[in-house]
Amino acid sequence: MDLEFLLLLIIGGGSAVATFVLQIKWKQSPVRSSAIVGVIAGISVLIFPNLLSAYLTDNIPLVCFGASFIGMVSSKVVSNHVLIGISGVVFTIIYFNTSTYFNGFGGGLGSAACIALLVTLSIPVLKKKKSISNGFLLLRRQMRSRMKKKN
Repeated sequence: MDLEFLLLLIIGGGSAVATFVLQIKWKQSPVRSSAIVGVIAGISVLIFPNLLSAYLTDNIPLVCFGASFIGMVSSKVVSNHVLIGISGVVFTIIYFNTSTYFNGFGGGLGSAACIALLVTLSIPVLKKKKSISNGFLLLRRQMRSRMKKKN
């Protein structure tokens, strides 16, 4: 594995966790948390353009900002920092393997972040020895109970 890609994987996971921490621990809004991470990444690359290779200079802001979308998730959905970090790594992998498919689509970073988070959230369901359909039954039961609470 290329050292630069490994660094981007770490940055992707770290950006997602940093956004989540800004949101949960420091009580910032999800949008503000994501913006802070994105601005810090962008400014860092602009201030120190010769510190990193051109490849990293081009990709670090995109990976940081895209992975920060994962950290915007509600703590009611995911409260585990490790899962957030893994989702950031998965985002980076998805982004670099499918970025050509997102050309011309607005929200390509957000779409990749959503897919990465869904993949990570599905891991516990797939690890269980029960069938996958059991997870869908539980989801349907939760949705029905929420609908009853609203009425």
